Amino acid sequence: MQKAFLYNKIAGNIADQIRAGVLAAGDRLPSVRMLCQEHGVSMNTAKRVFLELEAQSLIHAKPQSGYFVSQLTYLRLPLPEVSQPSSVTSGKEPDELISRVYSNMGRGDLTLFSIGAPSGNLLPLAKLKKEIVLATRQLREGGAEYEPLQGNVKLRRMIAVRSLTWGGKLKENDLITTSGGMNALSFCLMALTNPGDTIAMESPCYPGILQLAVSLGLKVLEIATHPVTGIDMGALRKVLPKIRVCLLVPNFNTPLGSCMPDENKKEVVSLLAEHNIPIIEDDVYGDLYFGSKRPVCCKSFDKEGNVLWCSSVSKTLAPGYRVGWIAPGKYKDQILKLKLVHSISSTSIVHEAVGNFLKTGRYENHLRHLRRTLQGNYQNYARAISEYFPDGTKTSRPQGGLALWVEFDKKIDTAELYDLAIKKRISIAPGRMFTLQDQFQNCMRLCIGLPWTDELKFKLKQLGDLAKMLYS
Repeated sequence: MQKAFLYNKIAGNIADQIRAGVLAAGDRLPSVRMLCQEHGVSMNTAKRVFLELEAQSLIHAKPQSGYFVSQLTYLRLPLPEVSQPSSVTSGKEPDELISRVYSNMGRGDLTLFSIGAPSGNLLPLAKLKKEIVLATRQLREGGAEYEPLQGNVKLRRMIAVRSLTWGGKLKENDLITTSGGMNALSFCLMALTNPGDTIAMESPCYPGILQLAVSLGLKVLEIATHPVTGIDMGALRKVLPKIRVCLLVPNFNTPLGSCMPDENKKEVVSLLAEHNIPIIEDDVYGDLYFGSKRPVCCKSFDKEGNVLWCSSVSKTLAPGYRVGWIAPGKYKDQILKLKLVHSISSTSIVHEAVGNFLKTGRYENHLRHLRRTLQGNYQNYARAISEYFPDGTKTSRPQGGLALWVEFDKKIDTAELYDLAIKKRISIAPGRMFTLQDQFQNCMRLCIGLPWTDELKFKLKQLGDLAKMLYS
């Protein structure tokens, strides 16, 4: 276990240097022997480091010469523009477009670039089935009884233990389980707002969150967001007098995949606490990092209990299990009251099974494989885009998560591209879905959570050909 952790850590540090440009294309890496001496590791561990970097296409070997940094052509693609949403609230929800796209969910005859969840082929389904059977044996009455209002004790304990990886230092009593991440966000918004209140969010933002806000009668103020560093702090400061709540996805938000720097997270927690504005933090993608370590959360800097940290296993382990949770800080009583009224209890068997899966260490092992696959997918998608899509196409550079944001020339309307693509059995998520304003019509989100195959590459080529047709 220690060896596996060590080679991953060394490989991760080298990978970070390559992506940051510290190690440039063509640079020669230290030899296996030198790596052993520098890090005090065995030859086998050093070789594992190079194999891991080769698997990520970050380096290549030259016979009799050693290992060299590869040409990362996908990094040449320009970044999308920083979003510039209107400074006034809007409620122009693209209902019809969202309904069309999400009606494709679960269809096996389509290539679902549109659904932001990992493919079942990337999930440990057989092991999860065993955990479900085990849970029915371990729970009283086979799981038929209600569980405690706060939720499954084992699951909460394991989430608390895992919070140490991002500086959370949570205890099991700090957590409340929910039926998935959206249920967690729903409880938070219902507890903190009234119809007519204004909430601030990143722009672009996940459609489900926008729909939830509109359904609760809330006004949404979309804030300018950078494709790498996330929400613009200056733009957020300007709207503080107008907002009741700030809802953020600081780690690898969808659709951009951006990640707020630690100093920004610390600043936003301090700033909003000073103005008594709660932060709802959606950290559902936090475990899907591509770098050497998991990013911290806004909750890590929360001293007043003003951050309601929400997450789930829907994007990492089992979307259909609907296992989520909240660390609601000082708002715990309000959240518990809402849970009692709206759901009473979570699904006992499923939550026990996920708690077991986390306890055995299988979850972390699964995450290591999933992160490696998603990172490789991002690189493969970006290479295909640079080869097959129209000149001038821009893409985000996600540092984790499941999404790749693509920005075309203004001539290309991705709602029209969707209609053409669906005839080729390809489903995309047009950019207009990710806003309540008239913007992002020339953008789309692609899910990178599909197994990479020659067929998938061909589908991206088809998509690129259709975009070129609209551009001409």
